[in-house]
Order: sequence, then C-alpha cells, then structure tokens
Amino acid sequence: MKKTNLSEHNAAGIPSGEKYRIGVVVAEWNDNITYAMTDGATETLQHYGVAGNNIVVKHVPGSFELTTGADLMLKNDASLDAVICIGCVIQGETRHFDFICQAVSQGLTNVALKYEKPVIFSVLTTNDMQQALDRAGGKHGNKGVEGAVTALKMIKLQQELSKK
Repeated sequence: MKKTNLSEHNAAGIPSGEKYRIGVVVAEWNDNITYAMTDGATETLQHYGVAGNNIVVKHVPGSFELTTGADLMLKNDASLDAVICIGCVIQGETRHFDFICQAVSQGLTNVALKYEKPVIFSVLTTNDMQQALDRAGGKHGNKGVEGAVTALKMIKLQQELSKK
C-alpha cells in the first residue's frame, strides 16, 4: 500500500531520543511552510523523549543555505547527534528550481559524510504551493514529522554500528 501521509509511522520502531541532541536548520524562504514543518519536527522529537533544550533550531535565508547551516552547526557543536534540514523549493518558470534542489541534496549528503553524522533531508520540492501546504501539515501529513522520525532512527543505527 502506498504511503500518502508523511506523519504516519510505527511508533514501536522509533527509539527514545532521551539522550540525543539534535540540530534543526530551517530555511526562512516559504516560512509559512518551513515553520509548520519545524513545529512538526520539534513536537515529534519531544514526543519521543528529546528534551526541549536538546533541540537547537537555527534559521538560514533559504534552502540553498541549508548546507552551510548544517555544516556550521556540526562544526561548532560536536555534541549534536544529527541535524534535520527543513526547506521548501517550489517549481517556477525557470531552471532555478533544478539547480537549487540538486545543490542542496548533494550538499547535505556531503555534510553527512564529512562529519559522519545523520543529516536529514526534509526539503519539500513541489510543483506548486498547494502541494507544499499538503505536506506541511495538510492532507499528506508533515514532512517535518518524517524528518524527526528519520533522525531518531538514523542516530540509533549509527550507535548500533559503532559498537561493533
């Protein structure tokens, strides 16, 4: 069955975040979307045990700057277990969309590999504003919730593998 709600997840498979410290980098561009996603992410992290003071939220101007924001967070705060990157890029009339999406996805991958920590891609890449609204708390759930769950699972995976 195709999953259509980004907020649906099996709680049994999600680890406690009680001992985790997680960064969240949020793009200010399309802030009605990204702030709703940030609310979903932070509420979900707290629901699974991450203390409010262990969630560090920083803002950057747009999605292109998420890479630098994540890099700076990990460079300057070694206690972070993961960084969730929240943005929204909406298709326009030019190829700008393609360049931004490619740069952000590749850039965030590079940051994750550089610091050997989970860097979560919670960036909406939609055709229009309605699709973004549908994925920021609308009929398809909230991509921020999905990012938070992904961060918790990836931290657990990293910890399990590093014990070997």
